Amino acid sequence: MQDTERASFEEAVLPHLDAAYNLARWLTRNEADADDCVQEAFLRAYRFYAGFHGVNCRAWLLTIVRNTCCTWLQAHRARKPTVTFDEEMHSTASTAPDAELLGKIDRELLRKAIDELPLEFREVIVLRDIDGTSYKDIAEIVGIPLGTVMSRLTRARGRLQHGLARQLGSES
Repeated sequence: MQDTERASFEEAVLPHLDAAYNLARWLTRNEADADDCVQEAFLRAYRFYAGFHGVNCRAWLLTIVRNTCCTWLQAHRARKPTVTFDEEMHSTASTAPDAELLGKIDRELLRKAIDELPLEFREVIVLRDIDGTSYKDIAEIVGIPLGTVMSRLTRARGRLQHGLARQLGSES
């Protein structure tokens, strides 16, 4: 890579380092693993930057980070049992957040509840509700249709609300 290309890469990609790390941290649930995934993702981004001709560098980079994390999770957690998502069992009648309930929780409970979400729900919650990523960019990053982003986000919020209520109920 030439100096001008390297400078262009740094200017376009490095401002999104925090978002990349935040996504990796939530997906891997571990700071050291997130460091490794972000480093690998940035190496991939650097290697293929010359072929990037899009306009949304943030979405392109976060797609690489997400894919790197998914590959890492498959390789390192293949033996860990997973719970399959049963839409009927896990759906809730109401997905509107209960402001009073949310006002009582602290950061640790919220972090724990988000960590307990399956990957497909955790990633949309982190991208939308923590990083403020647009629905369109989430669809591009995750590789799913816009409608699926919205429905997955609705179910994720319902599951998060249910998980927080369960945690608060067990503490009292």
